[in-house]
Amino acid sequence: MKTLSTDMIRNYSARITRFAGLTAAAVLVGGIALQFVSRASAEDARVIPAPSVDEKAGSAGTETIVLAGGCFWGVQGVFQHVNGVISATSGYAGGGKDAAHYELVSNGDTGHAESVRVVFDPHKVSYGHLLQIYFSVAHDPTELNYQGPDTGTQYRSAIFPATQEQADVAKAYIEQLNKAKTFDAAIVTRIEPARQFYAAEDYHQDFLTTHPTYPYIVINDLPKIKNLQHLFPKDYRAEPVLVTASAN
Repeated sequence: MKTLSTDMIRNYSARITRFAGLTAAAVLVGGIALQFVSRASAEDARVIPAPSVDEKAGSAGTETIVLAGGCFWGVQGVFQHVNGVISATSGYAGGGKDAAHYELVSNGDTGHAESVRVVFDPHKVSYGHLLQIYFSVAHDPTELNYQGPDTGTQYRSAIFPATQEQADVAKAYIEQLNKAKTFDAAIVTRIEPARQFYAAEDYHQDFLTTHPTYPYIVINDLPKIKNLQHLFPKDYRAEPVLVTASAN
C-alpha cells in the first residue's frame, strides 16, 4: 500500500464525510461508515441488453474511449478487470488544462468530470460491450450530477467519444435502453465530444487495488468488481491491468 500524502488524506477524508455525514476521524479510526449502506452504498448492477448497434472493429490494434460515472476510483477499477482492456487511467475531462487538478475539480465549477480513459483492443472487446458494462456495472446512468454519496457536476454520467461513430453508437444505445425502459428512470448520460482528457494525480491511480480496505472502496467500489465477475464472467480478469505496472 502506498504512503498517503497530506493532500491525499485531506481529499479522501472530504469524500468520506460527504457520504456518511460523519467526521473523517470517526471513519478512519472506527470504520463506522461500514454501517451506512443505504444511498451511500454501491449502486445496484443490473442485467441489460447488449447494444443493437456497435462500432466496427476495423484494422486498428487499439482504440480509446473516455467515460465518466462518479468517483473515478471505482470506474477505473471496473475496467482494469475487463478482458481486452489494455489500460484504464483516472483523470479529468470536460474542462480546461489549467483546471485539471483534484482540488479545483472537486469544487464542481471547472466543467471537468472525474473520468477514466480506457484503451482497449477492439478485436477482444467491442466498444459497444464496454458501454454495456459501463451502464450495467460501473455506475447508475439515471443519477443526474451525482453517484451514490458524491454530488456535483464533476460526478456526472458522461461519455467523451473519440470519433463520430463512437458518439453515434452511444446515442443509439441510450435510446435503445430508454425505449426498452431498462432502468426505472430515464438515462441522463451526456455525450460530450471533442473534450481533452488529462490524467489525474499519481495517488489516484490504481486506488481501488492499492487501498482495498478503505471504507469508501469497501462500500461503494468493491461490490462493482463482484458484480462484474457475476454478470460478465467471460469478461472478468482476476488480475487488473494497473497504471503503475504499465509505467514500469
